[in-house]
Amino acid sequence: MAEGVLSKRLALGQRAESLAARHLEDLGFAILARNWRRPEGELDLVVTKEGLCVFVEVRSRTGSERGHPLETVDARKRARVRRAARLFIDEERPTAAVFRFDVVGVTFALDDSPPEMVHVEDAFAAD
Repeated sequence: MAEGVLSKRLALGQRAESLAARHLEDLGFAILARNWRRPEGELDLVVTKEGLCVFVEVRSRTGSERGHPLETVDARKRARVRRAARLFIDEERPTAAVFRFDVVGVTFALDDSPPEMVHVEDAFAAD
């Protein structure tokens, strides 16, 4: 992948994560971690509120020609997020009684209109 294309993709992903973080903060969540990385996987956002800890996968796309960003959270991606969440819990020891996995999909328009955001709570199980 060309360097310019990769830079644009990273910038788009960061913008989507910032929008998702702001959305979650507006819902009363506190950000525990952002872009928490280990070789086994990455967590885009980890948020908490009232005894609930949520691992949030953020996906983004430009336009709708290639489908909705939520469609990109396949079995392999879910497994990597679950693995990273287990590591996060072991290493960071969040004080929460309940854990869940959410997905936020952000679609950026090809024109100047605002992006569309879809937040799916409890999008997949911990297995």
